[in-house]
Amino acid sequence: MRHIIGILLQNESGALNRVAGLFTNRGFNIESLSVSATDDPTVSRITLVTKGSDEVVHQIVSQLNKLIDVVSVADMTRGAHVERELALVKLRIQAGQKAAVDAALQTAGGKVLDAEGDLVTAEMTGNESEVTTFIADMAAKAGLVEVVRSGALALARDGRTLRDVP
Repeated sequence: MRHIIGILLQNESGALNRVAGLFTNRGFNIESLSVSATDDPTVSRITLVTKGSDEVVHQIVSQLNKLIDVVSVADMTRGAHVERELALVKLRIQAGQKAAVDAALQTAGGKVLDAEGDLVTAEMTGNESEVTTFIADMAAKAGLVEVVRSGALALARDGRTLRDVP
């Protein structure tokens, strides 16, 4: 099963390496990883996607909680959550494809960020399956030149947080 794990950790040199090392040393795969500073410059937030049984992910969360740099950890998929992923796609559009691409972008809630000659760069946000469908749809309607995906980001829907913001 796919799990999204939210991690708050001290924003210090080597902290991310220790988290990634925990996965490497135990043979767990990281499917996507997003890291950024939070409103507190001393704390970073990691959103990590991995696959495994509930027991394996529980073990991962327990091991993460033992790392000295980790402030808090939550398996976001254990409860209701909002999940989004960003995709940037570069397309080569021929003259007869423009209307179909524009219609597909509008349907998916995407937008054009840059257009130069026959190359168009577009963005779209959605959950993992929506982004995957969007990319396949774009590839079917135009020449897919390049794709960049952010990986999942998630927040709990209820009052659960990794920490309270002051």
